[in-house]
Amino acid sequence: MAGAVSALFLLDVKGRVLVWRDFRGDVTALQAEKFFTKHMEKEGDTESHAPVVLDNGVTYMFIQHNNIFLMAATRQNCNAASMILFLHRVVHVFKHYFEELEEESLRDNFVVVYELLDEMMDFGYPQYTEAKILGEFIKTDAYKMEVNQRPPMAVTNAVSWRSEGIRYMKNEVFLDAVESVNILVNSNGQIVRSDVVGALKMRVFLSGMPECKLGLNDRVLLEAQGRSAKGKAIDLDDIKFHQCVRLARFENDRTISFIPPDGSFDLMTYRLSTKVKPLIWVEAQVERHSKSRIEILVKARSQFKERSTATNVEIEVPVTSDAINPIIRSSMGSAAYAPEKDALLWKIKSFPGGKEYMLRAEFSLPSISAEEAAPERKPPIRVKFEIPYFTVSGIQVRYLKVIEKSGYHALPWVRYITKAGEYELRLIS
Repeated sequence: MAGAVSALFLLDVKGRVLVWRDFRGDVTALQAEKFFTKHMEKEGDTESHAPVVLDNGVTYMFIQHNNIFLMAATRQNCNAASMILFLHRVVHVFKHYFEELEEESLRDNFVVVYELLDEMMDFGYPQYTEAKILGEFIKTDAYKMEVNQRPPMAVTNAVSWRSEGIRYMKNEVFLDAVESVNILVNSNGQIVRSDVVGALKMRVFLSGMPECKLGLNDRVLLEAQGRSAKGKAIDLDDIKFHQCVRLARFENDRTISFIPPDGSFDLMTYRLSTKVKPLIWVEAQVERHSKSRIEILVKARSQFKERSTATNVEIEVPVTSDAINPIIRSSMGSAAYAPEKDALLWKIKSFPGGKEYMLRAEFSLPSISAEEAAPERKPPIRVKFEIPYFTVSGIQVRYLKVIEKSGYHALPWVRYITKAGEYELRLIS
């Protein structure tokens, strides 16, 4: 049986083992402590930040969360990516039980920690990592458990992410297509970085064990069905699904079929690396009228269709750190000087497409001259916004079907929203 973990360790920041589980007897806690102490001594070395290290025939894979290091060790040819993902899932489960994972919470809950590790990994192989399911039969006060208590069916079922017997008076499913736009524009007005990170976020309130089918305007699917894909279809790249999605079926006919977990989860994430036109264009001009006064003129223009409207727009324009006595006027919204950020904050509650607004601000400067002052590095203009009922990629949910053996009627709700991710423009002259 190749590919299993030899032992699992939880260590403090000094490399001392707090908790460990030995599965195969070929890696000791002393080995792990010695390796980790030696590895952390090379903290300045870039290679020391690698999450996978081979030392004396043992492969160590680890992550850090607060003041705790979680480490898996193996002498076999283990899938490192899946094991690092497992360590992140361990963090998620512990946070579900203890609110926050740190050294103190570990020391206070040793019994529960060992119970969880025993259920999450067996003989070095990952088992159950769904916090909600584990919480049904491993209680925080473990001594209160009944001797004859049986684990929920989800643990022994193929559908380990959903319990049986869930009931709702009103069966509903909400799907949000959320896209974050990341843009970096240099001082010459050229787009240096441009991409879109999207996610299909679901909130499920369905009874029983429903089967859901989701159809998107995926170019590959539409062409396979012989439909015209002009203008309406999109190319999905870098797709990552929740474990509930049947991957084999998606690879065969591009159908997204799944039995959803109960509550909130991300069904799918994707990335589009195509060039994106900045949705809100902002540039600033700084004029020095004398050695004691500067004036900043900011122009903001929305570059999306008029039928859409950006909400909660916030534009952060950097200002020299010694500026005082601001006088601010804007054609729309409200603006204020934030000295703690060395920035001018311009907030516009509603920004329709195809509009341009202006802001003018005057600041006084100390008596020290510009020649005497050290030149400051110009931070970028940062923009935050949300545009409901709009997506940059053009993704559309063609259908969302819910099928359950009891035959109830479910209400699906679909919503689209685009928001700013890392949105920076270095347009200050």
